Amino acid sequence: MNPISTNLFSHLELTNHEQVMFCHDKESGLKAIIGIHNTALGPALGGTRVWKYSNESDALNDVLRLSRGMTFKSSISGINLGGGKAVIIDNPNAKKDEKFWRRYGQFVNSLNGLYITAEDVGTSTKEIEYIFEETKHVAGKPFHLGGSGDPSPFTAYGVYVAMKSAWKKATGSDSLQGIKIAVQGTGHVGQYLIDHLMSEQAIVSIADINQSNIELVTKKHKVAVIDPNQIVTMDTDIYAPCALGATLNEESIPNLQCKVIAGAANNQLKDEVKDGDAVMKRGILYAPDFLINAGGVINCYTETIGEYSKEKTIALIDPIYNKVQEIFDRSAKEGINPQQAAIAIAQERINKANMNPQTHA
Repeated sequence: MNPISTNLFSHLELTNHEQVMFCHDKESGLKAIIGIHNTALGPALGGTRVWKYSNESDALNDVLRLSRGMTFKSSISGINLGGGKAVIIDNPNAKKDEKFWRRYGQFVNSLNGLYITAEDVGTSTKEIEYIFEETKHVAGKPFHLGGSGDPSPFTAYGVYVAMKSAWKKATGSDSLQGIKIAVQGTGHVGQYLIDHLMSEQAIVSIADINQSNIELVTKKHKVAVIDPNQIVTMDTDIYAPCALGATLNEESIPNLQCKVIAGAANNQLKDEVKDGDAVMKRGILYAPDFLINAGGVINCYTETIGEYSKEKTIALIDPIYNKVQEIFDRSAKEGINPQQAAIAIAQERINKANMNPQTHA
């Protein structure tokens, strides 16, 4: 996505966003942006990310990319939610205390349910609890508040299911026993994913810029620790990007040494068309990120409709396995990369909802 121009509405027209809300509170130091991309299928749900952006333009670009991804994520998962996201600009004036988060909750509440927030990078059930004091439009609430808790285990489970499906497409078997898997990013989702992989006796290598995350994994599992600058292009069977996005780009793709890419990070392709095509031309199967990391939003969805149970969530995540196969088949049939195939499937459901607003297929 290009840097924001002075003509903001033209930029939003290019990305097809319905609404962008800028939130500022001088007393608490809060600077946040909420992006609502599409609400054809339901209210826009997406987590709140806290990040030290280089500038406000980068923050706006990030929220626009992430909220768009949430639209496709919910659509392709078959749930009745739209796409939204929020970013909070971490700055020296941001106190990030209870008052800070409750003030943010007031901004979320002012949207009257058009946007539902949840956890993301830099937020946890603790912050969600503060936000919930000011608005009911929250998912991923702690269990003691009747919520579904941390969505990370469900995100990881969806990635694991998709990884098995992609490996089956590549080799004819979905067993990961003895398969070399490089996991980039060992935060909450990455750690849960590694648990699944180790239970299947995969050979796992990990990388993370956060040493404490590395230590949590190595105390629990026998894994190889790789330099974060080298893991993208290491010789492995499966590369699992589980940190921030854009690791698949014109610099890294020519040096990839894997058969399958399946990870939890959002926006893994720096350019969906150019880089998606480049990965495909390398003969590498790419499992589209916005489908395979949808477990967390699916978990939040079952909470928002008042029918939460772990079993119900798992039942909605398991179909990711067959959806990955469908995407690869469509990619091959139409000669488009898997990301484009996945977007086409998601967009078809949104278009159908736009033609029949009262029903969500």
